Amino acid sequence: MESDSWLGVELRHFAALQAVASEGSFGRAAERLGYTQSAISQQIQTLERIVGEKLIERPGGPRPVSLTEAGRLLLSHADSIVARLQAAQADLQALRSGEAGVLRVGTFQSAGARLLPEIMRRFRDQWPQIEVMLEERDSDAELATMVERGELDVAFVLPPFGDAPLETIELLRDPYVLVVARNSELAQVKSPPTLARIADEPLIGFRACRSMDPFESALSAAGCEPKFAFRTDDNGTVQGLIAAGIGSAVMPRLTVDASDPRITVIELGNRVPSRVIHIARHRDRYHSPSARAFVETALDVTAADQLAA
Repeated sequence: MESDSWLGVELRHFAALQAVASEGSFGRAAERLGYTQSAISQQIQTLERIVGEKLIERPGGPRPVSLTEAGRLLLSHADSIVARLQAAQADLQALRSGEAGVLRVGTFQSAGARLLPEIMRRFRDQWPQIEVMLEERDSDAELATMVERGELDVAFVLPPFGDAPLETIELLRDPYVLVVARNSELAQVKSPPTLARIADEPLIGFRACRSMDPFESALSAAGCEPKFAFRTDDNGTVQGLIAAGIGSAVMPRLTVDASDPRITVIELGNRVPSRVIHIARHRDRYHSPSARAFVETALDVTAADQLAA
């Protein structure tokens, strides 16, 4: 195929490929996109003809269709292209909004509970006409993807960021602490316990949150095999289980309500590298004045917090 023939590829062809891959059938893909089944089939056939490769395996009958190796390869590029289109649409909406519009902010639990309130208080004082729409997720990786797709203007995220087209700015370093029940033996120890001693305890951990990665990496490097009694992605549930004596947890300080009289918080020093919280925006997108102001406000608030600490 001549490379010029690829100029015939249209975004609707990629949308059809995405829908068929996701739904596993031409019928459901048609329902999702609001087309007839024959229209979806024609779009896939046209795409296959243009690229010169079979993209879909069609087994017939009730069995789901699937992508060929060429289809999976093309889909990875299609996802990026459609994401850039969505980002372009978001750019134009932001440009039209000017200084009176919507700012879409993504956050995870601890950043939302501990950082966002003061950031929002200051931001609202300066930009009262901006409506802030908050998207909360347990996974910061999902937030990064939403920034890439133009679904969010800014988001709180954790490294590493992979190859996503993000511009990230470090906000603060959040040290890990050991959280135990008030009547635990570890609560009476005068010096921080070793990782090996912590690994002997039944532990409460996060399920999907990447905040566990530095702790589990530190345990692995020390040759320790932890015993997790329970996993959950809710910070309050972790703390409640600790207070009930179900186990102990190594957690970023921001995830802990240290005023809870049922628990004891033990500093760990440099036994576990601190969690680094960044704020991210799309590297190649237009950033509205309100989005830039939100980032500056976040930097001011977290800088003040670290000075106070």
